Amino acid sequence: MKKGKLLKEHLKSFFKKKGLVMALTGGLFLNFIVPGIVLAETKELVLDEAVRLALENNPAIRISMSKQETAKYNLGSARGNMGPTISYGAGFNRAGYEDNNVTPHNRYNNSVDFNLPLYTGGRVEGQINMAKLDVSISDLDFEKEKQRIKYEATSAYYGLLKAKNDVNICTESVENLAAHLANVTAQYEAGTVARMDVLRSEVEKADADQALIIAENNYDLAMARLNNVIGLPLDTILIITEELGYGEYPQTLEDCIIEALNTRPEIKQAEANVDKANEGVRVAKSGQRFSINLTAGKTWVNGDGVSSEEGDDWSVGAKASINIFDSGVTRNEVKAAKTELEQARETVRQTSDNVQLEVREYYLSMKEAEKRISTSYVALSKAQEDYVIAQVRYEAGVGTNLDVMDAQVALTTAQNNYSQALYDYNNNRAGLERAMGRKVVIE
Repeated sequence: MKKGKLLKEHLKSFFKKKGLVMALTGGLFLNFIVPGIVLAETKELVLDEAVRLALENNPAIRISMSKQETAKYNLGSARGNMGPTISYGAGFNRAGYEDNNVTPHNRYNNSVDFNLPLYTGGRVEGQINMAKLDVSISDLDFEKEKQRIKYEATSAYYGLLKAKNDVNICTESVENLAAHLANVTAQYEAGTVARMDVLRSEVEKADADQALIIAENNYDLAMARLNNVIGLPLDTILIITEELGYGEYPQTLEDCIIEALNTRPEIKQAEANVDKANEGVRVAKSGQRFSINLTAGKTWVNGDGVSSEEGDDWSVGAKASINIFDSGVTRNEVKAAKTELEQARETVRQTSDNVQLEVREYYLSMKEAEKRISTSYVALSKAQEDYVIAQVRYEAGVGTNLDVMDAQVALTTAQNNYSQALYDYNNNRAGLERAMGRKVVIE
């Protein structure tokens, strides 16, 4: 616990260099000032706000919500098949009899028919249950999309923090090497060091400048990626004052796996598909059973010229029917439905295995990064001390220029390792929560 507290105390002070944070978070827009062109907007952002914007603006959320509505309408349609239907028909024909010299005449038909399914062999009931399961599956798909988008926003946010740290590290390296180059140049002009020290220092400074250019470009790209995820214009300047932090994760691997098996939407969807496949078997078997319908109707007939054809009638009855022979259609439909049921059951097992593997991968990667945070922080402290000593020894004339260069390289490496460990820890922690199926609430 003491180690964790010690890391927390040093995180805020690490990477913050004079004037650099302002350049990254507030001053970058000065580089975009062009006459006649509107400047990019600037927005302050924290992680929770980034997630909220992503959930609010991402098209996948609206698509998933539309699928929910579609599933509900399909359920209403399936339920309607259990209710009565009433249809109206109208017809007209003109007829005559040449042999009997009957004058051609017109006849008009009007009819109203009523039909109510009393028993369908389980077909309609199964279709309704399948539609209900589709609603549940669409709800789970919506939750799955929210979890995915939250992770993407969180990962992109941490990516931007990591890119900011990289710029800070490169900037510090450039500043250190620039100061050292000035010192070496002054000593060369005083005749105390060789020209080779100046050349070597200039090369190292040029390499650091290139690394800074790359880091700044990566920072701009990371900002554009985050803007894309959260639905803001890609040129929006994001002001982020947070730093990559560390907090001990409270759950064990076993607890995480149990939670994932109980809450992960993909597992619940797979289980719902098993139930849906069972209903599919029921629907297919309905073709082997009889059905009963209640029917009623009334017909009006009138015409001109032949009064005997004028009149109306009505009927009420029930109709029972059963499929005697259909060339094996129903039998094959039942076999196909049973095959789909077996596939659905295997999918549940496969999905469960994949979820457990995913949780294990994220958890172990998070723990591995946690260990690297501790070790890289110790290495960073030593590298900082070594660099100071190398500088002092060189200025005193008892150290070499190579010692300073090597110490700077070691310092930059230690800073990068520490920053990478912090990023890996936080990113894997966010991935673990998604792998566990943590519910996302849209406020």
